[in-house]
Amino acid sequence: MAAFLSVSSLSVRRGGRLLFEGLSFDAAPGDLIEIRGANGAGKTSLLRVIAGFLRPARGALQFKDRADPQAALHFLGHQNGLKGAVSAHAHVDYWARLLRGDASDALDRVGLRTQAELPARVLSQGQARRLALARLLAAPRPLWLLDEPAAGLDADGRELLTGLIDAHRRNGGVVLAALHESLGSAPSQTLDLSAA
Repeated sequence: MAAFLSVSSLSVRRGGRLLFEGLSFDAAPGDLIEIRGANGAGKTSLLRVIAGFLRPARGALQFKDRADPQAALHFLGHQNGLKGAVSAHAHVDYWARLLRGDASDALDRVGLRTQAELPARVLSQGQARRLALARLLAAPRPLWLLDEPAAGLDADGRELLTGLIDAHRRNGGVVLAALHESLGSAPSQTLDLSAA
């Protein structure tokens, strides 16, 4: 299957320090690529380079058939990016309108229907993470860049996340996830930045 994303000889520096160099890989539809490494190895930086937030020191990224790669991806950082006074429903509705999606069942799918009118500030850490995950559903994009996506989730939340990832892959989506421990889905490949 043709690669959705090709990364060639990528080197990344942050704060004048070389994090990794010479990283090459392809990501095809249906792939889950786990990104591993010690703290500070560059997992988040790699995701941010792919998202277009950082420039690599060297190397190239190529998105297949994409004039605007950023319109083809979701970046979900380790922080949830929620406004405390805004309700769960309003968050999802905003994301759907901004990104031209459909918010109709996103809260149901992440198990937050009964919390829809609550402001984000009163949600538990796990509920807030579920709300952040709803962004992936409110405006579908083929490439998910997930930075520690299970942070704050209990066992049920982790099972939900695994189900969302598996469904996305079955539909031809691509997932790159920076992890310290496996999500439960079998990865297509694992990148160890400690060794890069």
